[in-house]
Amino acid sequence: MVGGTACRDRARQHTVASVPAQTAQPAQPAQPAQPAHGAGSAAPPLHLAHWGRFSVDVRGGDVASVHPWAGDSEPPALQNNLVGSLRHPCRVARPAVRRGWWEQGPGPDDRRGAQDFLQPPWDEVLDAVAAELRRVIDQHGNQAIYGGSYGWASAGRFHHAPNQLHRFLHLLGGFTGSVNSYSTGAAEVILPRVIGSEDVFGGEATSWGVIAEHTELLVCFGGLSARTAAIDWGGTGDHPVSRAVTALTARGGRIVSLSPLRDDLAGARDDPEAPVRWLPISPGTDVTVLLAIAWVLHTDGLADRQFLARYCLGYEPFATYLQGEVDGVPKTPAWAAAISGVPAADIEALAHALARHRSMLAMSWSLQRSQYGEQAPWLGAVIAAMLGQLGLPGGGFTHGYGSMNKVGQRGSPWPLPTLSPGVNRVRTRIPVAAISDLLLAPGSSLSYAGTELTLPDVRLVYWAGGNPFHHHQDLFRLRRAFNRPDTIVVHDPYWTSTARHADVVFPSTVSLERDDLGGSRHGGHLVAMRALASPYEQARDDYDMFSALAQRLGVAEAFTEGRTAQDWVRQLYQEWAALIAARFPDDVTPATFDRFWGDGSQVLPRQPETIALAAFRADPQAHPRPTPSGLIEITSDAIAALRLPDCPGHPTWLDPQERLGTVRAATYPLLLLANQPGSRFHSQFDFGPLSAASKIAGREPLRMHPADAAARGLVSGTLVRVFNDRGALLAGVLIDDAVRPEVVQLATGAWFDPVPGTDSGGPGLCAHGNPNVLTPDIRTSSLAQACAGAHALVQVEAYDGEPPPLRCQRPPELA
Repeated sequence: MVGGTACRDRARQHTVASVPAQTAQPAQPAQPAQPAHGAGSAAPPLHLAHWGRFSVDVRGGDVASVHPWAGDSEPPALQNNLVGSLRHPCRVARPAVRRGWWEQGPGPDDRRGAQDFLQPPWDEVLDAVAAELRRVIDQHGNQAIYGGSYGWASAGRFHHAPNQLHRFLHLLGGFTGSVNSYSTGAAEVILPRVIGSEDVFGGEATSWGVIAEHTELLVCFGGLSARTAAIDWGGTGDHPVSRAVTALTARGGRIVSLSPLRDDLAGARDDPEAPVRWLPISPGTDVTVLLAIAWVLHTDGLADRQFLARYCLGYEPFATYLQGEVDGVPKTPAWAAAISGVPAADIEALAHALARHRSMLAMSWSLQRSQYGEQAPWLGAVIAAMLGQLGLPGGGFTHGYGSMNKVGQRGSPWPLPTLSPGVNRVRTRIPVAAISDLLLAPGSSLSYAGTELTLPDVRLVYWAGGNPFHHHQDLFRLRRAFNRPDTIVVHDPYWTSTARHADVVFPSTVSLERDDLGGSRHGGHLVAMRALASPYEQARDDYDMFSALAQRLGVAEAFTEGRTAQDWVRQLYQEWAALIAARFPDDVTPATFDRFWGDGSQVLPRQPETIALAAFRADPQAHPRPTPSGLIEITSDAIAALRLPDCPGHPTWLDPQERLGTVRAATYPLLLLANQPGSRFHSQFDFGPLSAASKIAGREPLRMHPADAAARGLVSGTLVRVFNDRGALLAGVLIDDAVRPEVVQLATGAWFDPVPGTDSGGPGLCAHGNPNVLTPDIRTSSLAQACAGAHALVQVEAYDGEPPPLRCQRPPELA
């Protein structure tokens, strides 16, 4: 479980030393952990995480230092969180079973997360879990197992924990699963209906080289953050975003960032003449500014009517709405300014600049992680169509620049080695963000993507490679939901909050303790991830644990196919190399496995520079969009036919409940941004040195504008209580004028640390500062049912008295 993202400027003092290029090592097959590399030894082999390639020095069984790959021009500093991670007190040392479950048997239990654990021998725990799986399947059916197991896990292609879990459960008859993601759930549903799949606009976006050469105006709604641009699922290589931005502005191009945070785009200033300009915007109001831009383009005759007629469907109903003929409210810049806080003159000038220049409209993923999140990316596509620049070099629309390192990177045409998970015979799926609804309301219905789902009665939850107590919203509600199943089984290397709320916890190895191969199509290499340390205490690979369970349940032969984990790593590579040689005979043939393992990586060829929708622009009949009409659907007849009040047939302003200026804001007058952290990757390694250094008195830092702090008598370092009617948390104030007034920012990923007893009669208190005790567990709409956890209205006050102790980064009570 290794991962990361870029760090905030104040954490960049934690620098990392570069390492010389790796020399070829003798070819050898996959094998157990290699001897530790200490001072004075040869350069160790490179490993891989979602945030890049690196090597480590292991001394005394733990990571002593970390060194980035020499080919990465901007390696993220948060790789230093690996230091001390292999032998940290939070490691799960041996199988652990909650006392109530072990002594009294399966069943709903509100003592989860608050009771001690026993540590029986491995065989006894494996026998008990196998028997419980059989009981649930026999008595309630396979749909009573929830195995969605959402999470990033490690970058390995074989030891990817959710994939291993799914393969195992498929052999038992299947499980209730999940669809979509917490990051892009709304876009995954809306974009295929109006312009194209999220994968096209994420993975095949106009590349950074084209942006640097051709774009004259880059307008970024939600910024262009180095924090999130550092990572890619499965591992990344170089980090080119800042070079492209520098090249664009060096030749006279301009960038505008509309965000509540100035540092969502490096170098941005609140200055009309600045090459990188910051327009502070009230969170959750981007749609009003986008509609006002569309109003100006339409009213001032700047819309490209020929493009709209040839490539689009349904412009006129949308134009009627813009003019106010539907609701009596013209979507003028003055109307948008009153809601968003962006001056009307700036909105009008921005619309004219977009029409005058070769312009790229960039939408951060963060915009669709709020109520009615489908509207912003839909509007981005509509405005790019009105400008007539889709398919031109450096022009158009992209969803996700700065949200992940793959967006704008030139991908490889080669697929990657993959362990097939098999076929799930259970057809039931839920939107991933509906986990609490699933557990709390079995038998109820849920609208999703034009269908009605009936939620099954889940009796067993099996999670491996993820942490829902990080991803999900309204954590005290999730805690109540986790009390309902009969049994919760978790694989985890560390005592995360998910592990603490389980009945059975199996100790997993981390990627540094096992052999694997990893990579992404945008990372440039397939990497030999050699084990660099021995497993901690009694930790085992997920594959070995599932093999043991499969043996007890009669599916071992089908699960293992007679192979060890090392055999599988070799097999996956060899099957992949044969596939590449057959499918791409004109490309360089991949190396043999022994050569690959010895050299440490296989270079992946990259595709040429990409211009999104260029083929569609050249011939829309020969290259139609994958929408119902084959065109860009400004008005969607399919969505309109659903008659959804929270997602009409064309882009619309729908006022979210968590917004400044609403009735709710009179009680909770600050808008909390719960965004991705700069000192860790999601919640991984929250105990690491970089993450720990970012905290204030051990609590997560809350950034606040000087005026808002002064109005409450707060200074940097003050311990505060941040609260609303869903929960409360403790945090340390960090005064920063890079935050818009009336906005506070608190990163996600602090391990959930509920203070005992505080949630028994009302909203609970998290001692550590996890913002998801405050965020609402609502969906974007009944179309996508996606996560809407980016924003929450809150109040902040100084905390009086002795703060409760932090318990989340030490093990629970173990008998």
